[in-house]
Order: sequence, then structure tokens, then C-alpha cells
Amino acid sequence: MATQLTVPITAADPTAAKPDDSLGIDRQFILSMARVPLIAVAWVAVAALAHLVWPSIGPMQYGNLGPLVVLAGGMILAAVIDGWAFKVPNWVTLSLVVSGWYVGLLHDCGVNWVPGFTEGMSGGLGASLAGTALGFALLFPILFIQGMGQGDVKMQMGFGSWCGALFGLGVGASVILWAFCVGAITGGVFALVMMAVRRQFGQNKENFAAIMGDIQTLITDGAGKAAARANARRSSWVRLPYGVPLCVGFLGYLWYRFILSA
Repeated sequence: MATQLTVPITAADPTAAKPDDSLGIDRQFILSMARVPLIAVAWVAVAALAHLVWPSIGPMQYGNLGPLVVLAGGMILAAVIDGWAFKVPNWVTLSLVVSGWYVGLLHDCGVNWVPGFTEGMSGGLGASLAGTALGFALLFPILFIQGMGQGDVKMQMGFGSWCGALFGLGVGASVILWAFCVGAITGGVFALVMMAVRRQFGQNKENFAAIMGDIQTLITDGAGKAAARANARRSSWVRLPYGVPLCVGFLGYLWYRFILSA
């Protein structure tokens, strides 16, 4: 008599971990970066439209402010997100950087969909790249010791990219530098207000002394040790969304230079 063998069938465990087939690739990051050039095209299109409609809706005694209004809108959007979430997403900051490059490239090709601020005041791709680099260089020391988030630095790089394209290399560099100074002063005021509200003056004095020590370490022992020293007390930091004072500085200086002083 033949013996019938039975093989037990077990249901697949839905909670069992699936094998990792990502090959170490962050697919979500890749997808988000792939959207950046397309969003940058949208920024350029909106700026071109703003340039067309500004003579009908806005005062022209200061020039065509349409593209500057779009740049201001991008800075405000980044600042609002930073103030809410304490970080600025790449789809905002990097798309602003790339769109500034697009505007500069259009100028190099003789396409004035988003012209410079005034006739003869514009820059090509080289000026836009230089503005991006200057924006990065101004905040890199603070970024390196982890005193500021990457999103804030990318936000300033986007501002620099557009300034290089809209104002040219000479005027653009001046705007980037002075707007950064105003933003830094505004950030200091914000910090003083936070100190006054929290009333932790002893702790604030210790933090200031520690920051001075970080700067001395940066000069004498190099950036690596300075970053490690700053990161060791990271948990005790009071978070400040620095994109907000940067935005105030950027827009405040643009208003002063091109409207109030016009």
C-alpha cells in the first residue's frame, strides 16, 4: 500500500522583511531631485509672465519689478517653510538655484523672456554661477561647524543665482553681500529677542563663550575639530529658523536699494 506524503503549506508572513533591492540608492531622494529642473522651469515661466504683466498692474517708475517680485515670493516661501518646519525642502531651494542658471543661460542666448533689472544690467550663466558660489561661500563657515542648516545655505545660493542673472556680476555681487549683512544683523536681533524672552542669561553667556571657543579652535586646530566641538553640545542649542532673518535681509535690502533709494 503506497504511502501518501503531504507537504504542509504555510502562509507567507506579511510582516516578514523583504529583501533590500535598493542597491543603496535613496529612490525618494532621486525622485525629488529629478523634479527640481522641472520646477525650475516653472519659476522661469512665472517670472517671464510677471515681467509681461507688471507694466499693466504695477508702478514703472522703479523699473519692471515683475521678476524681483517672483524672487521675493520664492524667498518668502522658503522662509515660511523654515519657520514652520525648521528646514527648507530641496524642491524650493535647489529649484531657485537652477532657475537662476536658466535665466542666465537665456541671457547668453539672447532670449529676454526674463530680462535684467534695467537695460544693460543683466548677467549670463557665468554671473549666475558666480552669484551662487558667493552665496554659498558667505555661509559655508557657519555650515561647516553645523551652526546652520543646509536649507538656509541653499536658500542664499538661490538668491545669489538670481541676483547674478538679474543684475550682472558687479552689481549682483554687491547686492548679495549687503543683503547677507542685513540678514546677519537681523538674525542677531532675532537671537537677542529670544534671549530676552527666555531669560536664561547665564546660559546665554556660556553659549557665547563656547562659540568664541569654536572660532578659536577653527583658527588654531582646523575646521574638523571646531565642528566636533560644536556638535558635542548640539542638544542644548536653541533652534532659530535662520531662513526667516535671511529673507528679511534679502527683501529689505532690495527694497532699500532699488525702491527707497531710486
